[in-house]
Amino acid sequence: MKRNALSAAEIKNSETIALSSIPLLGYDEFAAMNASLAADEGYHCSHLFTAPHEKGTRIYCIMADDTKGRLLVSSADPGRKGVRSLTAIHPSFHPFERAMAETAGITYTDHPWPKPLRYTEPSKGTKPRMEDHPFFEIDGKDLHQVGVGPIHAGVIEPGHFRFICNGEKVLHLEIQMGYQHRGAEELFVSKKSMLERVMLAESVAGDTTAGNATAFALLYESLTGTEPGSHVSFCRTLALELERMAIHTGDLAALSGDVAYQLGNAVFGRLRTPIINYTQSWSGNRLGRGQIRPGRVNFPFTEKLASSLEKILAGYSRDYIEMADTLFHMPGVQARFHRTGRLSKADALDMGLVGMPARSTGIKRDVRLTHPHDNYGPLKHQPVLLAGGDVHARALLRDLEIRQSMNYVLGMIKNIPEPGKDVNVEKRKLKPRSLCVSLVEGWRGELCHAAITGKNGEISCYRIKDPSMHNWFGLAMALRNQEISDFPLCNKSFNLSYCGHDL
Repeated sequence: MKRNALSAAEIKNSETIALSSIPLLGYDEFAAMNASLAADEGYHCSHLFTAPHEKGTRIYCIMADDTKGRLLVSSADPGRKGVRSLTAIHPSFHPFERAMAETAGITYTDHPWPKPLRYTEPSKGTKPRMEDHPFFEIDGKDLHQVGVGPIHAGVIEPGHFRFICNGEKVLHLEIQMGYQHRGAEELFVSKKSMLERVMLAESVAGDTTAGNATAFALLYESLTGTEPGSHVSFCRTLALELERMAIHTGDLAALSGDVAYQLGNAVFGRLRTPIINYTQSWSGNRLGRGQIRPGRVNFPFTEKLASSLEKILAGYSRDYIEMADTLFHMPGVQARFHRTGRLSKADALDMGLVGMPARSTGIKRDVRLTHPHDNYGPLKHQPVLLAGGDVHARALLRDLEIRQSMNYVLGMIKNIPEPGKDVNVEKRKLKPRSLCVSLVEGWRGELCHAAITGKNGEISCYRIKDPSMHNWFGLAMALRNQEISDFPLCNKSFNLSYCGHDL
């Protein structure tokens, strides 16, 4: 950790810092510095959150420097009166500030969109109801509103989408989550055992088990001074890339279905199955639960498992490449993909997008390159970058990432590190009065876990950011001036998480 001219502490991914080493700035300086960093394409806000403090509430900002591979940490006390909004200077902060207003009562003097993010406001003395959410409205006799959700067909989670349309054209889409309120972050504080906490991490978003379990493991290892062995890092990296392949393949199936290309829907859907079934044969669970633990893995990777994976990927690769090449040369499919749900790079930067939606506009945001952990340094990962910013770009990016991940996996299993001795992290004390931030590039984008410890090393605050926190507003912007019938296709091209947002 070191200080720099920006009045912020400089740390690396998953590095622990003493709370006393984090600069405490005047609020106006804090807001101006972090908002000015966000205006630089090389930086973005990984997290902005409140934590309990002896004097009430303290705000922490984690700015990721994607050029130099560092995290800049600063803090401020908001005081009792309204404070200046970072969102008014740079819009990418809006979901974080709206969340802080709800959970910590922070008020802003100039926030341009001070709406609830996950909760609702009381109306006329009654208890808060989602029906009272102040949705944006436009007057006009030719306009109408269309509400979708919160209850959807099938088994997806609750979320409400409110469209304002002129005929079939979408003028505005407002997305409202906040129907679940699972209390996940509070449970990380109230649960005291490492096992309970890692199981919580696995459950943050069921489709990102390896991503969130790895983020928790990196954080917990840092707070306990634990060095993971080479085999542990190998297994985590392998699990992350298999998870990416499986979910991306399933997404291509769904995108094919959304444009009525039933062959693609059937073949890609079938091809997802051998990947997740392999994960079950390795760890006993198709989503990988029970595998990744701080300091160890429950199921070491063996030569026998490598041989089995090679055979599975040989069959997968043959069928996948044939189907993907067909999909991206099918005129009817490409007519629906191209120029649908397009976002410009400038808009993506303003909104602070991460993951696939960012990379599909040419923004180089990928933790595997910018803030690498485990085996990603030796892999010398280079992100797939496209410029279209539309459904086609987000679909093609998945295809190219699947091929890239497959090559990574096949290369890795040719040189399997020997398992080391298990480390009993459970009995190790966490560093007191400290903060640790871990970043992991899940298949959806950047995951961020942050923990603060008290004087005895107990976790006093735990904050999680799913990439959907950044990207839901990107989906809303992508629908502007589109046909409302394009919504399912655009929605799947982002494939954001309801539960990852509603913590």
